[in-house]
Amino acid sequence: MTSEELLIIDPLDLQFPFELKKSISSSFELINKTDNHVAFKVKTTNPRKYTVRPNSGIVLPQSRSNVTVTMQPQTELPPDMQCKDKFLVQSVITNPGSTPKDINPDMFNKSGGNHVEECKLKVVYVSPPRKPSPVPEDSEEGTSPGASETDLQEHSESQDNSTKARELILRLMQERDSIIQQNAKLNRELELLRHGRQEHRTGVPLSYILVVGLLGILLGYIVRNF
Repeated sequence: MTSEELLIIDPLDLQFPFELKKSISSSFELINKTDNHVAFKVKTTNPRKYTVRPNSGIVLPQSRSNVTVTMQPQTELPPDMQCKDKFLVQSVITNPGSTPKDINPDMFNKSGGNHVEECKLKVVYVSPPRKPSPVPEDSEEGTSPGASETDLQEHSESQDNSTKARELILRLMQERDSIIQQNAKLNRELELLRHGRQEHRTGVPLSYILVVGLLGILLGYIVRNF
């Protein structure tokens, strides 16, 4: 009997990203680190559910071989995503120059005095990878270029209107202050005339009073609307 493993199997768990109504594959590798030719055979507890390629073969000395297991499409979800299916990999030393056609069931019969190594593999269901959310081709951050240009144009027009409104209000305030100053100057001159020796009286022009009132009404309307 040999003191080292005939085949190293990697991995020991067959992981299937489970999805309904889809064929799903998983694979494992058989590694032969010995100087012997090693024949192998793969068995499963549920042969109708899986196909194994290759299900038997020969791994040459200091080489490796890949085995793919495909699960047939399933129509129902397994309870708690658990699976009781198992695989068994049997391996035995064979004669140099042997080919897969030379493999027969008797080679893996322990009762015939053959040294047969066995390794069990478990089946594990895992969640399938999430698909990325689709992103519109004509948008970089969820906003189309057309909408962005419209927003910029409206923002620019709003700034222009606000600037014009401030300029108009400032100009009206300056005119109002000028008229108030002129009116105050006229009032001072009127007081001087009243205390002087002139016999006639001079009043405030009605036109100035009307202009001041009109500017006050216009200024209040602009402030409320801007």
